[in-house]
Amino acid sequence: QVQLVESGGGLVQAGGSLRLSCAASGGTFSGYDMGWFRQAPGKEREFVAAIRWSASMTYYADSVKGRFTISRDNAKNTMYLQMNSSKSEDTAVYYCAAGGSGIIVNFAGSYIYWGQGTQVTVSS
Repeated sequence: QVQLVESGGGLVQAGGSLRLSCAASGGTFSGYDMGWFRQAPGKEREFVAAIRWSASMTYYADSVKGRFTISRDNAKNTMYLQMNSSKSEDTAVYYCAAGGSGIIVNFAGSYIYWGQGTQVTVSS
């Protein structure tokens, strides 16, 4: 059983930066492909970014490509999401998730474990 805890959310002005962290415990973090999803009020949960267990490949939603960067530190059992050039439409609860290796990374159903989420609010 893997526990995931997100942190780093908060209020940021449009154009500003924020770094989210996802700390994992209770499992072999380095064996999991990891992803970030977000859910805005009244909307479906959507894929944001993902990274393979080895960090060899990263994936991004078109809406965040060029602005967000996903990374991981397997020695620290932690994944990150660097959010730059924030926009009001980035406002959402951000969730990290862990799945087996080789999963379809932009599909929420691929992931086994989920964190509780952290709120990100971008003010315009």
